[in-house]
Amino acid sequence: MNGADGLDEAVMAGVAGEDAGEIDSFETRVLEVAQDAHGLRLDKWLAGVASEFSRSHLQGLIAQGLVRSAGRVLESASRKVAAGQRIEVELRPTAQSSAFRPEPIALSVLHEDEDILIVDKPAGMVVHPAAGNWSGTLLNALLARHPASAQLARAGIVHRLDKDTSGLMVVARTLRAQTELVRAIAAREVHREYVALVHALLPDVPPFSVEAPIGRDPVSRVKMAVVAGGKPARTDVTPLAAAVIEGRRYGAVRCRLHTGRTHQIRVHLASRGLPLVGDTVYGGRPELGLTRQALHAVRLGLVHPVSGREMVFDSRLAPDLQSAWNLIVPR
Repeated sequence: MNGADGLDEAVMAGVAGEDAGEIDSFETRVLEVAQDAHGLRLDKWLAGVASEFSRSHLQGLIAQGLVRSAGRVLESASRKVAAGQRIEVELRPTAQSSAFRPEPIALSVLHEDEDILIVDKPAGMVVHPAAGNWSGTLLNALLARHPASAQLARAGIVHRLDKDTSGLMVVARTLRAQTELVRAIAAREVHREYVALVHALLPDVPPFSVEAPIGRDPVSRVKMAVVAGGKPARTDVTPLAAAVIEGRRYGAVRCRLHTGRTHQIRVHLASRGLPLVGDTVYGGRPELGLTRQALHAVRLGLVHPVSGREMVFDSRLAPDLQSAWNLIVPR
């Protein structure tokens, strides 16, 4: 999945690993299959424990005879792995794998303990390396801040925000925390609120919910859309203010996610004729001084994955969004 307004939907496979260091020309890792990964396909398991590589690349390594167990080459990508099995894989780099390196990038951190990190992501930062953004990502920053995070899938990242969405994210620092956060996200136990500036909002609109399935846009590969065969998605929307500026209607809204589909808030609001200001992908216009989508993850509530303590974090608007906000919302 690419960036998301909500939380990542993927369920991560558990793994106990060793020698999970930085990759240069090649690297050999010896990994032990965790109990909860028993019975997975070999290529799927490898994709979970070596997430810096694509599944197709790992299938190529299997075909080249670079994956072994007990001295024997494992030749079939569909072969099932067993709990406690030790598997040796010679990881040859792809053109993209050099992106998974630490970079000393400053982060705005609201909370940090032994298990989790709460980051206030700026607009313009990509969460995870991908085509066109192989450096300068949150993952690169996490690897520099906590080198041990290289042993975790996605360096502990359990959900994502789009590149141009700012605001709060929780990151795991341990496998135990990561496993529990993934479970809590899947169970919809993590509270997520966003604020957004939209086009065309009329005054005195009451709170409403958008409950409409989201899937790939049948016309554009870079877009999502409300489609009949999509995944269930629900967004609660509370209008906060409306204003007319230079003859155009704008509004400020607060959104609560109940699901975490790709581009969920952007798609749901656009489907109601309320595209985000600055979101040119879904019909918005770069106005009010904004050159990016006017969306900010303002509140994150969760139960600490280890201590069980209830935690709530709030984030201030980024300066560009605050300036536009002040034009719409009465002080």
